[in-house]
Amino acid sequence: MEENTKQPGLFEKGGKLGFLHSTVDAFDTFLRVPGTVTTKGAHVRDSIDLKRVMILVVIALVPAALFGMWNVGYQHNLATGAQTGFWGTFFFGFWKVLPLFVVSYLVGLFIEFAFAQMHGEEVNEGYLVSGFLIPLIVPVDTPLWTLTLAVAFAVIFGKEVFGGTGMNFLNPALLTRAFLFFSYPSVMSGSETWIALKKGEALLDGATGATPLSLTTEGMDGLVNSGAQYATDMWSLFAGTIPGSVGETSVIAILLGAIILLWTGVASWKIMLSSVIGALCVGWIGTAAGVTDVPAYVQLLLGGFAFGTVFMATDPVTSAQTELGKWIYGFLVGALCITVRLFNPGYAEGMMLAILLMNTFAPLIDYCVTSSAISRRAKKAKVA
Repeated sequence: MEENTKQPGLFEKGGKLGFLHSTVDAFDTFLRVPGTVTTKGAHVRDSIDLKRVMILVVIALVPAALFGMWNVGYQHNLATGAQTGFWGTFFFGFWKVLPLFVVSYLVGLFIEFAFAQMHGEEVNEGYLVSGFLIPLIVPVDTPLWTLTLAVAFAVIFGKEVFGGTGMNFLNPALLTRAFLFFSYPSVMSGSETWIALKKGEALLDGATGATPLSLTTEGMDGLVNSGAQYATDMWSLFAGTIPGSVGETSVIAILLGAIILLWTGVASWKIMLSSVIGALCVGWIGTAAGVTDVPAYVQLLLGGFAFGTVFMATDPVTSAQTELGKWIYGFLVGALCITVRLFNPGYAEGMMLAILLMNTFAPLIDYCVTSSAISRRAKKAKVA
């Protein structure tokens, strides 16, 4: 009987550089389909794995990202009087947004790789989406050092301490935004926050960087008669040619992403639909009670509601898992978002807080739904 003398590979466990196995394996499985397959037992076999799901979400985010880059340049031109063509406008925004992506991925992936190396585990692909989401939900002129701190906080304390991808109960991208909002509020608010400016450049007299959502604190009159350099009609709100976070302004681009997510089965249509229903219900109650004169359907086009509903609330890790729970979870996300907008004038946007709060309650919703179903079945069995 011959003795097995095969030596482990250079980067395999037991090899000379085996301590780098997690890092090398991450790049290898990203570039190639893993060769490991199930050989026995009951398994669902298809072409989709975690990496492919994450890639599909990134593809769905591309329309919002590309439009956001163009809109950054467009808003800059409106506010400063600059005259550039389409490509000049786009590339101005591209070079402004690119550093946000670089910082988001460098910081987040460094921490992910470091934790994987320390624990000798595989590097999960979950941050592919979080790293792409973060630059789209912050102002374009966010200082890079504050973004670095926010990303590090979100990845370490919102994800890694709970066990990494699939174990976190809060959305890491939204946690990044929440860190910035509460730690550096001046970075996330103010008229000039949403307009990208060159060094020494100033806004034109009368120009404003206030978002349409902030203008609605004075009702529809504040929105329609704002005197802003950008239009605030329904088409402009729907198309997204308004100031705001990089990827949150264009409902059209977001809907394109929603179609991709729904067509591929990656996201839950139940959460999306119920979120819209919840927002419309509370918005209608608000107008009926005289709290606001902003129509409920206009609320769907403002702020980060559409982006949050499509890409954040549907996060399969932090949302409800049961079918009934998805309806309840989505409805409460939409309802809480509009409730915050109507009754907290100091904070015009409510989607971030609504989703983070419901992330916390999602396990409880699933528990109640499951317990109720078990109780009903037990009663039926007892009667039988």
